[in-house]
This record gives sequence, structure tokens and C-alpha cells, in this order.
Amino acid sequence: MAVYKKSYKGFSGALTPAWSRFLVLPRYSFARLFQSKFLFIFYALCFFPVVGGAGFIYAVNNLGFLQSFGINIGDAVKINNNYFLAFLQFQGALCYLLTALVGPSLVAPDLANGALPLYFCRPFNRVEYVGGKMSVLFILLSAITWIPGVLLFLIQSSLAGWTWMADHWWIATGLVLGSVAWILILSLIALACSAWVRWRIAAGALVLGVFFLGSAFGSAINGVLKTEFGTRFDLARLMAVIWGDLLRSDTDLGASAWDAWSTLLAVSILCVWLLDKKIRAYEVVKG
Repeated sequence: MAVYKKSYKGFSGALTPAWSRFLVLPRYSFARLFQSKFLFIFYALCFFPVVGGAGFIYAVNNLGFLQSFGINIGDAVKINNNYFLAFLQFQGALCYLLTALVGPSLVAPDLANGALPLYFCRPFNRVEYVGGKMSVLFILLSAITWIPGVLLFLIQSSLAGWTWMADHWWIATGLVLGSVAWILILSLIALACSAWVRWRIAAGALVLGVFFLGSAFGSAINGVLKTEFGTRFDLARLMAVIWGDLLRSDTDLGASAWDAWSTLLAVSILCVWLLDKKIRAYEVVKG
């Protein structure tokens, strides 16, 4: 049939709601990420501490079960804020490694292959693009931090009595706030590194280097100047200070909670600025 004999009509189907368009990015990103068997296995292993933690909570709340095996722990082990702090610290370390694996593959390929104009020629702005990429990490990391943490808190509450839950509600709040803060700072750093270093392997190394080099630099400043100011360059330690403050655990890590929050806020603003410089529909190259 000749072209002039065909009649063309505009699309008459349902349109995707504007508020949810950024979810297109994580949908396709997950399909690509989990094609890697190594990443799939590593992510599955991240849930083993959760299963072990649930079993430990059950055992501690059922001492008769342990005594049947000749184990008598008495009051040596308690499920309290320190237990959940240890859980958050361990899962937080796994989040760090997972971010180094996943983060660099989110933005770097789009920039290296000049794909940003294809995104932004559609009804899709830069905020939605960054939000969509960040949501990949947010979903992945939430599934191994605050979501299972709250689940463990509910298991403990059901076994110890709901009075325990009423007296310790701040533990669940601290788990959620501490996890979300860590996820956001990791996501922003990973996306900024991925945007400025377009080689995926180098970007992953840079994400690791931000924390390792910051810790080494901070320790050098503390050692040479006999001060604690260098702690502000150690992002992992600052996050540990925040976790300890939220979960009401005594920690002496060389910085106050106010110092930790203000430093991480400054780092977040810097990462947003770096992303703003790189996430554009076009790039001006000076000869």
C-alpha cells in the first residue's frame, strides 16, 4: 500500500503519569544489573546476616531452647540498642561495597555513549534522571538495611512483648534515619564519581578511594596536628557517630553528631553541584 494512502493518528492510549516517569530508569537498570551472576550472588549473601539475626533474636528470647543444647548465656546477651547498632554497622559496610559495584554503571555509560540527549529530548528533566538513577541504589540498599532492621525490631517486639516496643520505639526510628542518611550519601557520591569518571572500573575505584583516602588523610591530620579535626574527612567514621547518636550508644570517635551531620550535608551539596555540572543534554568542548 502506498504511503499516501495510509492514515496516521496520534497515540490515544493511556499516558504514564508524570510523577512516576523516573521509575522507568530503575526498571531497566535492575534487568541489566542482575544479569551479572557475581552481583546476584553477592546481593543474596547480604541477606544472610538478616536471617542469622532473626534466629539469634528468637534464641535469646527463648532461653529454654538454648538450655536444651547445654548453652546458658544468662544475662550476658541482650537485644538492645547496641545489638541493632552492630547490625546497622555490618549492613552499612555491605552497602558500601555494593555501591562501589553498582553505582559506577548507572551514569557513566550514558555519558560515555552520549545518551543524555536521548533522555532529555523527551518529557524527562535532569531532576527526574538523577532521581531515577538514585532510586536504583535506594531500593537495593534499603532492602538490606532499614527494611530488615525494622523487621528484626518487630520480631523482637513480638517476642519480648509490645511493652518493649513502646519503650524502645526510638531504635526503629534511628534505624530508618541512619540507614536513609547512609544510603543518600553513598548514592550521591557514587553518581558524582560515575558522572566525572566515565570509565566504570575507575569510577568504582574512586568511590572506594573517597572513603579510604579520606580516612587516611584524616588520620594523618590528627597525628601531625594533635587534633581531632581530621575526623571530619573520614566519612565512614562520621556516619558511625550519627548511628551512635541516633541509637543512643556511647561512642567516642572524635567528632560530635553536629559535626558529622554538617560535614555530610556539605559533601551532599558538593555532589549535587558536581552532578549539575555534568548531567546536561549537551556538553561544550573547548578546542
